[in-house]
Amino acid sequence: MTNLYLIRHAEAEGNLYRIAQGQHDSNLTDRGWKQVRALQKRFENVHIDAVYSSDLYRTCATASALYKPKGLPLHRRKSLREIYVGAWEQRTWGDIARQESQEMEDFSYHMDRWQIPGAETPGEVLARIRAAVEEIAAENPDQTVAVFCHGYAIRLLLANLQGFTLAETGRKQPTGDNTAVSLLQAENGVLKIVFQNDNQHLQTPEYLAGEKVRKRATALEPGLWFAPLRLPEQADFLREAGKVIWENLDESRLFASAAGRTTIIGYLEEKPVGLLQLGPKTGWISLAYIRPDCRKRGFGVQLIGQAVQHTRERGGETLYAVLPPQSDTETFFQDCGFLPQEPSAGGRMLLVKQIGFDPDILGKS
Repeated sequence: MTNLYLIRHAEAEGNLYRIAQGQHDSNLTDRGWKQVRALQKRFENVHIDAVYSSDLYRTCATASALYKPKGLPLHRRKSLREIYVGAWEQRTWGDIARQESQEMEDFSYHMDRWQIPGAETPGEVLARIRAAVEEIAAENPDQTVAVFCHGYAIRLLLANLQGFTLAETGRKQPTGDNTAVSLLQAENGVLKIVFQNDNQHLQTPEYLAGEKVRKRATALEPGLWFAPLRLPEQADFLREAGKVIWENLDESRLFASAAGRTTIIGYLEEKPVGLLQLGPKTGWISLAYIRPDCRKRGFGVQLIGQAVQHTRERGGETLYAVLPPQSDTETFFQDCGFLPQEPSAGGRMLLVKQIGFDPDILGKS
């Protein structure tokens, strides 16, 4: 009999920034790395013979919780990847919900009828994932194996092993938390579930210390969609954002700088709730603003997600934010993983966030 621990990857950028990741590579968040450490502690006294992972960065990074401390090689398998969502890849869930609301509902709740051009169907993913897990079990008879995979793919497999059809999966099979652990057993070519979606390692006092609880209605709660700033129609919104940063706002300078920088507006449905301005250098955030009546709802971090996407597309690996002395936004940036540097002579604060990928985890060291 072969034991297979099936483990979802830790929190990744798409989970936090409300972006459809699919098969696009994304990094782990600070919370994700904290989950990796908790997972490592959970398995420190568990014997593992082999570690497998999809070849995407977020699963390989999560698998480092086991294969590195146990001195094992990491077996990367493309067949363990998340569902490929075609034209949805790297779009925000807010944008998808706005333009394709029925398709988004089908994606989560009606897997038997979800299909968009260029994407895998859930049925194709199920066949791929099940074949991959059965192959791994056959390669490791009477061994204990860890398999790192993705939320949607795991959900499909667990539902199938319980006899649920694709039509039933949406209402009968929940999505496990990031780093949730399921145990499968394979014997004589038959897979069965021992337990599923266990997250006990995320319930310890050590992990929960300092943890900020985020509640979402569903895993795919839409969030924001983004579009370029329109001037002069949205001049008042830009002016409102600028006043948050500068008490003595030089409006002529504000509008002149907007002409040479990338400025986008974040919308909740059709309501503008936030603004992000980047430039003139790659990775530099010159404005990040959420309307006061829309704060404390997880929208600000989605602005950072847009900054990450914009910067990576231009080859950057670092985000920078320069704040005036005693800025109210310093805490927000630090909560988003920015580290303060020494203040300048004028008291302005520089905060920096690294967003590059670890070449060791990419297998390119």
